[in-house]
Amino acid sequence: MGTERRGDGRVPVLRDEWREPLRAQRDPLAEDSGRVRSNRDDRKRWRKQTWIGRFVSTYGWRAYALPVLAVLTVVVIYQTITGTSVPAAEEEQGPVQGPPTIGVPSTAIVGAPPKGLTEFDASLPTGILPDGGPFTPAGARTWHVVPGTSPQIGEGTTKVFNYTVEVEDGVDTTTFGGDEGFARMVSETLANPKSWTHNPQFAFVRVDDTSGIEPDFRVSLSSPMTVRDGCGYDIQLEASCYNPFFEGQPRVFLNEARWVRGAVPFQGDIGSYRQYLINHEVGHAMGYPRHEQCAEDGGLAPVMMQQTFSTSNDDAARFDPGTVTADGKSCRFNPWPYPIA
Repeated sequence: MGTERRGDGRVPVLRDEWREPLRAQRDPLAEDSGRVRSNRDDRKRWRKQTWIGRFVSTYGWRAYALPVLAVLTVVVIYQTITGTSVPAAEEEQGPVQGPPTIGVPSTAIVGAPPKGLTEFDASLPTGILPDGGPFTPAGARTWHVVPGTSPQIGEGTTKVFNYTVEVEDGVDTTTFGGDEGFARMVSETLANPKSWTHNPQFAFVRVDDTSGIEPDFRVSLSSPMTVRDGCGYDIQLEASCYNPFFEGQPRVFLNEARWVRGAVPFQGDIGSYRQYLINHEVGHAMGYPRHEQCAEDGGLAPVMMQQTFSTSNDDAARFDPGTVTADGKSCRFNPWPYPIA
């Protein structure tokens, strides 16, 4: 729309502008300010002479947007079919390392101290088993499922994990509530809002022999000698671990010696340590294979830090130098993946 002066006012004059974009009528840089720039007329004639010109003239900015949209559509279809996507921003992944490698087949033992450390000092005070109550040194290397099931806990938008609770035959559980007491501790820990189901991606369902469901992993209280067989004993410390293929079964080994006596560097009560042990080793079974180090001096330790052996990076670097950097930082004990839930 333009204007012309008529008398003392300005009267709008309509122009047929839908056919081409707005443009200045005079070139401000031309020597003759009253002369229209000739190169614009050339472009106008060129558009009229080619199908590309006519397309651009008709659709304007849409002519450039359509090819871009077509490329984006192809990318989205490819990601949908292949399951690939842009990684989530670090701050969106929560306080634990991620994302987990769910469903990736593996036979590697996860969670035990690394092999091949010939200079490791086995007398490192933070790694030794503290004094305490009695435990069963060696069981039968067979397990019985503790009866009991639970409804689904958590949303499970990515994965619902079915698990059993088991006790090695020959292990005496009477001093800590019997088999049922152990099973209840496992189930209540995994159902806690500060555990893994705080993340809506995950959910848990406890099953037993009557469920007719093959578990994704078995949470198994086991004697130290059996754990050494299932987790390795290259570094002579009482450990727990996740073995995804122990005699054909995915098994979370919880060492009875640690269940009874705890760990020197974990300064919380024995109940908190047992919650840590469950969350840490189940985290490995869920698909978090790597350990973490203390990120903030004086802060809460990540649940995937090996708090059984140390909450100090300087000490932890002595038995896991491939993961931990000796930087002087030391954390406080923490049993939960999402402690501020």
